[in-house]
Amino acid sequence: MGENVSIGKTFVAFSGGKDSTATALIVAEEGRPFELLFTPTGNEGPELFAHIQSVSERVGAPVVIPKGPQLLPLIDEFGALPNWRQRWCTRMIKIEPCIAHMLKHPGSILCVGLRADEGEREGLYGPYATYRYPLRERGMGVAETLKLVADAGFCVPRRTDCLLCYGQRLTEWYALWRDRPEEYAKGERLEKQIGHTFRSSGRDTWPASLADLRVEFEGGRVPRGQEKYDGELEACRVCHL
Repeated sequence: MGENVSIGKTFVAFSGGKDSTATALIVAEEGRPFELLFTPTGNEGPELFAHIQSVSERVGAPVVIPKGPQLLPLIDEFGALPNWRQRWCTRMIKIEPCIAHMLKHPGSILCVGLRADEGEREGLYGPYATYRYPLRERGMGVAETLKLVADAGFCVPRRTDCLLCYGQRLTEWYALWRDRPEEYAKGERLEKQIGHTFRSSGRDTWPASLADLRVEFEGGRVPRGQEKYDGELEACRVCHL
């Protein structure tokens, strides 16, 4: 994985989720050379990188990673956790490196995985490229997108976003505590260090802090809908491309 500089390329904005995976498959079908543009936060799970490598090999497209900051060093630098009001993580780690990369490649096409059943979000990255929306071009909603990915034999990782994301649901925090205790403990340490919590207080009847949540989890309390969540396969809701 690396970065090459040239003019007039085709890129797929790639998060590794179902939408960007389906987009890569469609562009590959068209027979045009392209590259997968991936902006990691440094806080993803290893299964995401394995999936990205698998897609790259299948579609014959190299993975390009623009130079950019990562989540945990930014938390240390700012002395703050990202939250609903201060989504600097998405802007600094995802959007700005993508813009900088496209500015180095004038005249390029950026293929973005927005579906036909999603709201309009053109202009997310500004007037730095020509945009294509292959899923919308084919009128594909979530059902068609999932079918395309499944028919290609891919199992998209459940999490394509940060493991420590303020935007995740209570069921996801529970799964992180249960399945990745070392990452959950890292979140607790960050909350103690910064003096704030990833979760907003008052969002529900559960504690806001990860330390207090852990006490509830260890006591046997399970979030409502956990069984359903454990059976789902879904991508990032906050920073997928």
